[in-house]
This record gives sequence, C-alpha cells and structure tokens, in this order.
Amino acid sequence: MSAAKPGFKGLKLTNTLTRSKEDFVPIDPENVRMYVCGPTVYDFAHIGNARPVIVFDVLFRLLRHLYGSEHVTYVRNITDVDDKINARALRDYPDLPLNEAIARVTEKTANQFHADVKALGCLEPSVEPRATQHIDGMISMIQSLIEKDHAYEASGEVLFDTASMPAYGGLSKRNLEDQKAGARIAVDEHKKSPGDFVLWKLSTGDEPGWESPWGRGRPGWHIECSVMSEHHLGKVFDIHGGGLDLIFPHHENEIAQSCCAHDTDKMANYWLHNGFVQVEGRKMSKSEGNFVTIHDLLEPDKFGGRKWPGEVLRLAMLMTHYREPIDFSVKRLEEAERLLGKWPEVIETDALPSGEVMDALGDDLNTAAAIQALHALAGEAARDPEKLAVYSASATLLGVAPVAVDIASLDTGSIEARIAERLAFFEVKNFAEADRIRDELVSEGIQLMDSKDSETGKRVTAWEVKR
Repeated sequence: MSAAKPGFKGLKLTNTLTRSKEDFVPIDPENVRMYVCGPTVYDFAHIGNARPVIVFDVLFRLLRHLYGSEHVTYVRNITDVDDKINARALRDYPDLPLNEAIARVTEKTANQFHADVKALGCLEPSVEPRATQHIDGMISMIQSLIEKDHAYEASGEVLFDTASMPAYGGLSKRNLEDQKAGARIAVDEHKKSPGDFVLWKLSTGDEPGWESPWGRGRPGWHIECSVMSEHHLGKVFDIHGGGLDLIFPHHENEIAQSCCAHDTDKMANYWLHNGFVQVEGRKMSKSEGNFVTIHDLLEPDKFGGRKWPGEVLRLAMLMTHYREPIDFSVKRLEEAERLLGKWPEVIETDALPSGEVMDALGDDLNTAAAIQALHALAGEAARDPEKLAVYSASATLLGVAPVAVDIASLDTGSIEARIAERLAFFEVKNFAEADRIRDELVSEGIQLMDSKDSETGKRVTAWEVKR
C-alpha cells in the first residue's frame, strides 16, 4: 500500500518535535496509526476543543484517501476519571453517592460530545477508549517505571522521576533547571524534583478508586494516554496530535512515561499541534463571559443572537491554517455561511479530489488554501455539471460538503412521538431523560427549538433537519 496518487506531491507535516516540516513516511503503510487526546468529560466541549477534533478529522480523511480506509487506525480517547469530574459531580448532584453522580456527569457529557462532533461533520475514530477501561494497564506501566528506577513512592503518591530521563523536555524544549529555579519547593517537599509528576494517587473512601500495590487510588492524567495509545497503536506509532496547550506538561510527560517504560527513544514519529482559539479578540474564559461551547452554537440565541449549523462552524475553523491562532467571531461565522451558500450540493461519486485541493492538504494540511481551491471548483461546478464530481470528491475530503436531505425519507411520526415524550419528561422534571432524547435526535440530524406558548406559557418544541 502506498500514498502515491496521480500527480500528488506527497504529504508533509510540521513536526513539533523537530520544529520542521517533514515528509510523512509511515512506519507501516498497511497500518497508519494516529492518536489524538480527546475530552475530559466533566463539561460540554467548547469551541477550543472543537478545533483539534475538526483538524484531525481532516487528517484522518486524508490518510484514509491516501492509504485506504482499512489501513488507517485513528484513536481518540475519553478521559472519564479526573478530579475535575469529581468536583462537577459533587456540584451538580450533591444528593447522590459520588460514584453515581460521576456516572451521571460522564454519561451526559460524553453523549453531548458525540452529538456535537457529529454535527460538525466529523467521522467516528477507529477506536475511542475510555480511561476507566485501562486501569490494569496503567498499574502495570507504573510498576514497570518503578522497577526501572523512573518512578518512586512518596506521601501516598507514585511520582515520575524526571531527573531519571536525560532527554526530558525534548518536545517542549523546557530545561529542568529552569523549572527548578521557578518552583515553590515548600509546596512539593515530598518530590525529589519540583518537576516530578503524579502517576498514581490515593483515593478517599468516597472517591473513585481501584486497588493497586500502592493502595486504593486512581491514576494521574498523563499515564492514561500513554497506556491507551500503546494498547491500541503499539509502543511507537506514527502521529500524535492535540492542541498547543498540551505540549507541556501533558505530551511531554506522555513521552517520558512511554519511552522509559518501553525502552524506546520516541513515542510517536510526528507530533502535530493546532493553534489557540480566542473569541471576538479575547482569550476565552468564563470570567470574561465569552466561554462558548459547541452546543451553544448549535442552539438558538446563544452566540450572535442565533444558532449556527455545524457545517458553518467546521468551515469557519478550516478557513485558517491549523497551526495559526483563530479569532472566533460572528463575522467569521457569517463569512463561512456566505461561502457555503454559494456552493452546490455534493453528489456521490468515485471521482478523485482535485489536484489543487490535494496539494494544499499535502502541504502541512493547509486547509485555508484547500478551501480557496474548493471555492473555485464550486464556481466551475455551478456552471458545468461535468465538474460536479471532482468538486464533490474534494468537498467530501474536507468534510465541508453541503448535502441535500430527503425529508420524505424521515419517519416524522417517530420524531413527533419522541418530542412529545421529551415534553412529558420535562413536565415531571426528569431532565436527564429529556436531555437523552434531545441528544439522540441531534445525533440523527434533527435540531430541536424550544419556546413558550404565548397563551399557556408551556414549553413547545419545533424541529428541523440540519443539513
């Protein structure tokens, strides 16, 4: 299996590890492997979280096109054990036992994440492991690190000994001595070095925990991805991706754990990181009042006084190169919407994407240039139906294809019945079941719009098909 395509110049990717653009050469063309850090399911995903999901979905599509869909394995994890989840569970469900409250939070948040990313036109990853499914593997890796003198027990924790790895800091280019100089030693008296990080910590009686050689406890964040990636992709794989904010400490610490546990000099050959997202010129934060979730954009009146289709959000993200920062704004969404409105609907086709689109994506996933080429193709297809196939293949490769929905094929009776059932759940204040039905409908492409009846004041729900 080869990435060779007629006229294709090849795929180059900017590798954070080397700070250079390199030719992509997979370890095994029969199984191209990519791991991307997924959500910690304690809150709805925000638009900053949406960017890596969209960016690496485009890369997944491109790799499938180059090597064949059966020759690409894409793993995106879900972190479902974390202190932030515990805190959210205590806040939202104070009357429930903690473990039951945690289950409620993680289920609701994971379901919403799946509905949101589907609305953004993202393919499902090949595998979506959850951290709680790999606790035994984490315990085994921690034991290996202790045996190899890369980890130690202290004050009820197991910590990674950063000084035991001479190459530590190679991804972020952060010097251990610089970290020591700025550290508050008093806070970390139990650590050998201020930069040492937690692999395992003890759990109190009501906190989630698993039995281990070091007592009942739970894993640190970083060990989770090291174990899940190795389980599904092997000790060394092709691509590891995520947001720029994950370079340090998360990805740096993943490399340290994995390389020291497996006696390898690398964890992945190519490290890709997308740029930050700010909102209307400011860093996104709840204190600033500009914290925007994907769900907010898909709902009425939450951003810019209206709701935005998922394909508009996707295109707005792809109009900027993935490594550059994005200023997310109503103006950007309106620009993406105008662009989509000028493009014809796609057709099913066996045609190949255009050379211009392929070359743009091959040049470090330059989606901005690919969108420009696609826009020119859309104009040609509108004038010449014979160009529609190449346009359609190109739009589908980017995942920004406007698609017609056959309303007649929908079971409208079933939709109306489920909406009625949802309203009945609201009447008895069973919000969890009402949310479940909404999430199911959203995942099927049905957008709900709630309002109040002007005469009775009761909730009424209209619906429409999202393209």
